[in-house]
Amino acid sequence: MTKKIYVIHENNEWTMHLEKRLQELNLPYELWYLDEGTVNLQEAPPEGIFYSRMSASSHTRNHRFAPELTAAVLTWLEFHGRTVFNGSEALTYEVSKVKQYTQLERFGIQTPKTVVAVGKSRIVEAAKSLNIFPFITKHNRAGKGLGVQLFYSIAALEEYLNSERFEEPVDGITLVQQYITSPEQFITRAEFIGGQYMYSVRVDTSEGFELCPADACQIGDLFCPVGEQPKKKMKFEVVDNAHPELTAKFEQFLAASGIDVAGIEYIVDADGNTYSYDVNTNTNYNADAEALHGTYGMLELAKFLGAQLNA
Repeated sequence: MTKKIYVIHENNEWTMHLEKRLQELNLPYELWYLDEGTVNLQEAPPEGIFYSRMSASSHTRNHRFAPELTAAVLTWLEFHGRTVFNGSEALTYEVSKVKQYTQLERFGIQTPKTVVAVGKSRIVEAAKSLNIFPFITKHNRAGKGLGVQLFYSIAALEEYLNSERFEEPVDGITLVQQYITSPEQFITRAEFIGGQYMYSVRVDTSEGFELCPADACQIGDLFCPVGEQPKKKMKFEVVDNAHPELTAKFEQFLAASGIDVAGIEYIVDADGNTYSYDVNTNTNYNADAEALHGTYGMLELAKFLGAQLNA
């Protein structure tokens, strides 16, 4: 049987561009769509290499237990010695910002001050103990800015918690976090393939929090409401690496964390301090920004997977 590249995922919109590149390179592949399914532990998996694109936001697409099923599949693959990229350890980062922050700090990468809370009353306690204004709340297991809210007072937080606008996190964990102000209103996302830096993309945040670079976001994906591309100002722009020392630390962090493909987001405050706040192991790329720069993430990813398959 011919060895293949197996792509594990739960969202076709985020996989079609990789499919196109795999086809361009004439690479054998198969998609494993894990919204639900079975794993027979008495059987051995097929030969080949495996790449997981499982997303923390799968529950927003009615795939509540896709990450749990993926964890079982990845454990099965690793038990049988298969080569897995973004394997079971990487998945634990995808679904937990708490794990992201603690490990980033371990490598000397500054993250915003954060307090973890479960329960509405505890969220208020967390905000009081943080004692930094303004502050934001966000979900521990999220993706695409889920649950991100900005507050200037405890009273405003209490009003939100007691309203219909409050979003219960899928894992019950809310993070209360220091709000970092970017003078130029942008964040930067450093992209890595095979654990190596590829490029940085600057994301305009002037229109709100819920931003992701996927092309699906550009066409009105209800769960990623970026809106239409501005005519005069690019929302996503590939830029030079302005923080090479930080990038080097990111590579060390990824190597130690079993993460092969990732986009790591950070923000720079008025004093030039960098704060890293999100590790995306199912990273997406923006076609418009890439076309202007001449570098294509999914093509580079397909080349990487092809080289690993041939190796």
